[in-house]
Amino acid sequence: MPQGCRGAWFRAMGEVRFMTSDSTEFLLESRLRQLDPRLHQRFADAVLALQHMPFRYLRLFPEFIDHSSLHSMSVIDFCNRLIGPAQVAMLNEDAIYTLLMGCYLHDVGMGISVELYQELSRELPIDEYQQRHPAAKVTDIVRDFHHELSALFVRKYAEFFDIPSPEHTFAIMQVCRGHRKTDLFDQTLFPPHWTVGNGHEVYLPYLASLIRLADEIDVTAARNPAMLYDIERLTDELEVNHHKRHKAVRSLVIADDSFVLQVAPCEPQVEAMVGTMAHKMQETLDRCRSVVASSTPFVISQERVLVEWLGA
Repeated sequence: MPQGCRGAWFRAMGEVRFMTSDSTEFLLESRLRQLDPRLHQRFADAVLALQHMPFRYLRLFPEFIDHSSLHSMSVIDFCNRLIGPAQVAMLNEDAIYTLLMGCYLHDVGMGISVELYQELSRELPIDEYQQRHPAAKVTDIVRDFHHELSALFVRKYAEFFDIPSPEHTFAIMQVCRGHRKTDLFDQTLFPPHWTVGNGHEVYLPYLASLIRLADEIDVTAARNPAMLYDIERLTDELEVNHHKRHKAVRSLVIADDSFVLQVAPCEPQVEAMVGTMAHKMQETLDRCRSVVASSTPFVISQERVLVEWLGA
């Protein structure tokens, strides 16, 4: 991280800026190491073991937006900012460990091997999916079910990653699932008072909401660094415009009460896609705020998603 950039984080071409006087860099990681160094070491060892795994999505999705460990680190950083110093004191070490593991593993289902896909997909409603989508390819199935594949990956390798207990494993699986599609209000999937063996609560609705929201707001040009794609090689117009949309979003400003997308001038069809993206982001924000307010003692303070057109 560049020296002197207190409260800010930069990656490749894009920028995320935080309007806050408190530095939240490495907030969760530092707090976990302070509360339980051994549990922090378990997380660090898991990250080391997975160092190359999140990049394997490129084998199936060479032109897709970033789902690598760079994105995972962004999601962790966003969670640090969304939680903030006051609320991190309300999180016990098991909740922090679960959140960090979920952040790092939530997209791992995008990069599994063909052999592992064939094994894990037996537990998914693939036949029903293919009836609705007869032209679907394996890549379509992986993309649409990658949150479920991530959860099944966690379960399969829980012992390898030295996850402390079945209760921790379930919690990590659910926050991975919760980053997309699943109903965060469903308390059978996200019990609000889930506890691990030592009696600590893990606050599943809150942790899953944080990851979903953090994943949703990772939209700047930084998510598509030039080293990961070459837009001139793309042939599908929708994919081209999808990449142009991300490239146009130059900055994301996180204020206490809002997210502000700062967008460069772009073509009308790309501009329309930015508006659709901002609307979807607002829907995700509204849902996550509601889930957290209804079943946890925590809050998400941001209320609005705004678009600022640069040069307008």
